[in-house]
Amino acid sequence: MISNYSVFSLFLFILLSSSSAKPPSSKQNRFIQCLSYHSNASVPFSSTFFTSNSSAFTTILNSTAQNLRYLLLSKPKPEFIFTPTDDSQVQKAVVCSKQLGIHLRVRSGGHDYEGLSYVSQIETPFIVVDLSKLRSVNVDIQSNSAWIQAGATIGEVYYRIAEKSRTHGFPAGLYTSLGVGGHITGGAYGTMMRKYGLAADNVLDARIVDVNGRILDRKTMGKDLFWAIRGGGGASFGVILWWKIKLVPVPSTVTVFSVSKTLEQGATKLLHRWQQVAATKLDRHLNIRVLIQPTVVDSISGKRTITTLFQGQFLGGVKRLLNVMQTGFPELNLTRKDCTESNWLNSVMYIAGYANGTRPEVLLQGKPPFKSYFKAKSDFVKDPIPETALEGIWKRMLEETSSLIIWNPYGGVMSEISESAIPFPHRKVLFKIQYLTGWLAANEDEAKHIDWIRKLYSYMTPYVTKSPRQAYVNYRDLDLGINKKKNTSIAEASAWGTRYFKDNFYRLIKIKTKVDPHNFFRHEQSIPPLARKA
Repeated sequence: MISNYSVFSLFLFILLSSSSAKPPSSKQNRFIQCLSYHSNASVPFSSTFFTSNSSAFTTILNSTAQNLRYLLLSKPKPEFIFTPTDDSQVQKAVVCSKQLGIHLRVRSGGHDYEGLSYVSQIETPFIVVDLSKLRSVNVDIQSNSAWIQAGATIGEVYYRIAEKSRTHGFPAGLYTSLGVGGHITGGAYGTMMRKYGLAADNVLDARIVDVNGRILDRKTMGKDLFWAIRGGGGASFGVILWWKIKLVPVPSTVTVFSVSKTLEQGATKLLHRWQQVAATKLDRHLNIRVLIQPTVVDSISGKRTITTLFQGQFLGGVKRLLNVMQTGFPELNLTRKDCTESNWLNSVMYIAGYANGTRPEVLLQGKPPFKSYFKAKSDFVKDPIPETALEGIWKRMLEETSSLIIWNPYGGVMSEISESAIPFPHRKVLFKIQYLTGWLAANEDEAKHIDWIRKLYSYMTPYVTKSPRQAYVNYRDLDLGINKKKNTSIAEASAWGTRYFKDNFYRLIKIKTKVDPHNFFRHEQSIPPLARKA
């Protein structure tokens, strides 16, 4: 039998023998030794541990990161990346990071908009525990449930559910490369939320590694911590290992459609009408989101206009959908030729932007379909935005080379769930706005694009929620504030905390203080504990 020390020595010898490698830092040495001490001798660290000297380091770091802004050479890089292959290795990573005083970031999917799972802008050195190898999806149709590992993507979850049943689904995200670990911690909305609520509303159980390295489930973590992790934002309370989700019924036939309208075709009036009906008047089986962006009208002159794309998913057949639309939103003039009937899985792929005819197996690749340099912000709206204000939005969007605004309707069951049922509080609103600006090259003027989106956000102030102006935690926005030090005051943190969670923020603080009083799990916008008495 090979001793733990021998495993450590062998791995260290391999690391030092590389022609391009520099000697590992003392922190790296101690972390590897700690993992070896706490692990079975058969753990293959050479395939799970990556330093900046490893040939695969950059590939692993970049693998699931969506926002290229945070992969630039100027951004801080982790001292090393650990890719555990089972739950016990995640436990050991937490224990060793705490024991050695090494700042830890955890990544499940890498879609986080400000790169908080793989970049630390507030303290170095830091390490990344990447959960991408933990992606099991165990579906149990008889119990209408599934256990899903944190590193699985939501597309993999959808595929595995559909593999077992054509009449079961799950109400989570639109973009299939989202890692479920972090996705569900923020709430996780999708096209079925008006019928079934958020993904976090449909969580039955969870397994989490706490600050002491224990694996806790719903019973052992207690009701407060279970409440906090379902919508309270990722990486504040522990490391999510598994979610147990409740499957929901879907019809065998689902209808999707897209209708495009430009300003010249009456998009402004149509969008104003959408605000009045999409959340409050339409059948909750129907979700119509709107994607708004500048498009070129004349390639010679370069003249541009604003195009609004009304994209819908209806849990039912086209005949019933047309009746619903004729009654509730006839102004869109939806016709049968605009619609496509399919099964639920193909409707998910349609909304996610996959080309018609793409085989569902593409969802098992678990990779982002695109990456770009971008900045995003969010808002919630309670009252319809006047047409004159919409015209002001169009004017500003036409000033930006690559801008996109997405409106997602609420209503239905969302408005019937209490704001305090889980930490996600944005229930009694008409719709959510996501603002985006993107660029393709690192040498573009980033400051110019970010200045543009901040000015648009400022312009929108009179037309969105107030006291607080609400924001969606899964669209992290560091403009709202940053925990600049380990012991950030509650007053400082409330600048962003109340926007994401409203009054639920203060309950989250109490839970944080109870389960992680020394603030081991922290990042730029994590939940702070109450200050400890001297």
